[in-house]
Amino acid sequence: MARYACGPWPRPSGGATDRTLVPVQELHDAPLAPLTTFRLGGPAARLLTATTDAEVVAAVREADDSGTPLLVIGGGSNLVIGDKGFEGTALRIATKGFELAGTTLELAAGEVWTDAVARTVEAGLAGIECLAGIPGSAGATPIQNVGAYGQEVASTITEVVVYDRYTRETVTIPNAECAFSYRHSRFKAEPDRFVVLRVRFALEDAGGLSAPLKYPETARAMGVEQGDRVPAAAARETVLRLRAGKGMVLDPEDHDTWSAGSFFTNPILDGAQFEAFLARVQDRLGPEVTPPAFPAGGEHTKTSAAWLIDKAGFTKGYGTGPARISTKHTLALTNRGEATTEDLLALAREVVAGVHDAFGVTLVNEPVTVGVSL
Repeated sequence: MARYACGPWPRPSGGATDRTLVPVQELHDAPLAPLTTFRLGGPAARLLTATTDAEVVAAVREADDSGTPLLVIGGGSNLVIGDKGFEGTALRIATKGFELAGTTLELAAGEVWTDAVARTVEAGLAGIECLAGIPGSAGATPIQNVGAYGQEVASTITEVVVYDRYTRETVTIPNAECAFSYRHSRFKAEPDRFVVLRVRFALEDAGGLSAPLKYPETARAMGVEQGDRVPAAAARETVLRLRAGKGMVLDPEDHDTWSAGSFFTNPILDGAQFEAFLARVQDRLGPEVTPPAFPAGGEHTKTSAAWLIDKAGFTKGYGTGPARISTKHTLALTNRGEATTEDLLALAREVVAGVHDAFGVTLVNEPVTVGVSL
């Protein structure tokens, strides 16, 4: 779960510049590839590392005052950086802070997300246990409305503390004003405006049990029914095992994890689009084939990007070059060790074109792209 790329925002006329010292950890012509889970991308002209909220704000203000392009990086797990790198200031968020008071959790943006999940489970709390193993930082979770295995952070986030580049203030945004939807939020919709500093959650004390299991695969793996509660620790371990089997838990020795996890979001189709899609499926695969379909609000239906990719002929391990589809999951595009960003994008474009030709559905990339596009 990477943070997002931001362009410079002009300083408002009038008022103080609020200049403070920028972070002391500063590098020039700094490699960015090691800061991403893809291990791809060229260098940044300048790299700052901020370890406090004040340092984050100071660095953002300094970039905005000078008109310098700014790239904010968290865990780097949802980020595709071009081979030419970034001609501006890259700001790595390395803030720390885990505060648990009863069922209320506050995380600094730089906290490692999967470690925070483990600590809440150890405390006997429920609500994010099925989000175990998702790489990246806590600050990225509200941006993407991170979700997996039947849970998403929109259900537990109460507030997000951000620095607003438009007003040059630190503000607290309640859940109702975050505009959460599937893998989306107000913060993703306005990437040049907000820099996340802290995220607050309301969890559940269920006596060490999980929240009701919503995801069929998790329930099956645990031998229970959907809607059942299980020990939260067992739910977390099951999810970690399921994710590892798909190459979705980071392992430096496993190139299937040199990825951004799911590279494409699951398509959401309106009524007419879904009917056209069904016709294409039956024409290509036969009338007996039924694609995955899930209600997505109103007359919309969500289908599976992984299913589309596989049925379009892009099976596990597809490719002969240094960028290939994961051998464990068709939704992950991977760097086999010697890839460039252009290698990765060439594969992504091939998959997008193939799926569209087969089913008339256009896949949308989930990772944020910097200096490149599909």
